[in-house]
Amino acid sequence: MAATSQPHQATYDAIVIGAGIQGSFTAYHLAQRHRSTLLLEQFILPHSRGSSHGQSRIIRSAYAQVPYARMMPDCFRLWQQLEAEAGTSLYRRTGLVMLGPVGHPELVACQRSLGTDEVLDAAMVAKRFPGLRLQPGEAAVWDSTGGVLFADRALRAVQDVFRRHGGTLRDGEKVLRIDPGAVLAVTTTAGVYRASRLIITAGAWTGAFVAPLGLRLPLQPLRINVCYWKEKKPETPSVGRDSPCFISTPLSEAPHGIYGLPSLEYPGLVKVCYHHGSPTDPEERDRVPTGDNHPNLTRLSSLVSSYLPGLEPQPAVVETCLYTNTPDEDFILDRHPKFSNIIIGAGFSGHGFKLAPMVGKLLCELSLGEEPSHDMSPFAITRFPGVVQATL
Repeated sequence: MAATSQPHQATYDAIVIGAGIQGSFTAYHLAQRHRSTLLLEQFILPHSRGSSHGQSRIIRSAYAQVPYARMMPDCFRLWQQLEAEAGTSLYRRTGLVMLGPVGHPELVACQRSLGTDEVLDAAMVAKRFPGLRLQPGEAAVWDSTGGVLFADRALRAVQDVFRRHGGTLRDGEKVLRIDPGAVLAVTTTAGVYRASRLIITAGAWTGAFVAPLGLRLPLQPLRINVCYWKEKKPETPSVGRDSPCFISTPLSEAPHGIYGLPSLEYPGLVKVCYHHGSPTDPEERDRVPTGDNHPNLTRLSSLVSSYLPGLEPQPAVVETCLYTNTPDEDFILDRHPKFSNIIIGAGFSGHGFKLAPMVGKLLCELSLGEEPSHDMSPFAITRFPGVVQATL
C-alpha cells in the first residue's frame, strides 16, 4: 500500500528498519530535520504482527522510574503537536488509577512523580470509581492526565505526516542483509538501499538483525494475551466507556501487574490484561502454546472477579500482541558499540507506546550526532555484560 505510490530511490540520508510506532516517530523526526529518510517495513501495512497495532494504549504522567517520568511532559507535548499536524484526535483523557499495596515503593514513586500527597484508600476509590474494588491493605494514586491513546490512528498519523515531510515508506520489503560501513548498504527483497546512518527499530526481530553485526542483545519476545471482558450490566457508570484507566503495581496474585482501559475497541467490552506473557519466536507467534498461557488467563479471571465485579469473570475476546522485554524492562536506545552510525531502539517491554514521540526524537538525535534531549545512560547497551562479540 505505502510502497507502490512512491518513487524508488537507492540512496538516503537515513534508513529506519521497522515501521512500528518507535521507528515511525524516528523517521518523522528525521524528515522534520530535512533528512531524506527511508522507512522500511517487512509486512504490508496495516498489520497486526508486531507490537504497535490495536485501537488503544494507556498514556500517563505517573511513572515509578525517574527517566520516564522526566520524559512524559515532552511526550504529551509531542503527541499534541502530532494531533495538530495530522488534524485528528489521538488522545482521550479519562484519568488513571494507580493501585497497589499501601506503601509499595512503586506506588510511592508514582506519587512522587505526580507531586501529590493524596492517597486514596479503598473506601475513597469505591466512592469515586464504583466499578473498581481495591483489596484490604491496598491504596491508589490518581493521575488526572492519564487516558487513552488511539494507537492505530496514531500510527497512521505519524506515518502520514512523515511522508508529507518528504519521507519514503516502503512496506512489504523484508530486510535480508545489512552491510556496515561509512555508507551502509541494506539489502531487501526488493533491492539495495544505501545511507550514512541506520536506525534499527524492528521490535521482536531486532535481535536477529543485530546478531550478524556482532551483538547478542538480551531481548525476549513474549506472546501477550490481550483480553476484553463483557459488562454484566451494559453501560454501567464507571465500568464501561466512562471508567478511568488503571494500572497496578506487582501484586501477590499478579507479580507483573495488571492494567485496564475503558470500553473502546468493542462496545460493552472492557480491556483488562496481565502485563506478562509466554516466551515466543515472532515468526511463530500464532502457534498455540502448550498450556503455559492458561495460568495467566486463570490468574487474570480471578483478578477481574476481585477488582472489577461489574465484569463477567471470563474474557469475551482474547487477542495477542508481542512484547520485547529486556531483563530490567528498560529500553535500549544506543549506538552500536562498533559501528557508531548504526543506532538501536529496542526492548520496549510493553510500556513504550506512550513514550514513542520522545524515543523517536532521541534516536534521531543519536543518529545525527546531536546532544540528546534526555540522559541516555539508563538505556545504554553496555549495562548488559557480554553482549558484544569478539569477532563478526
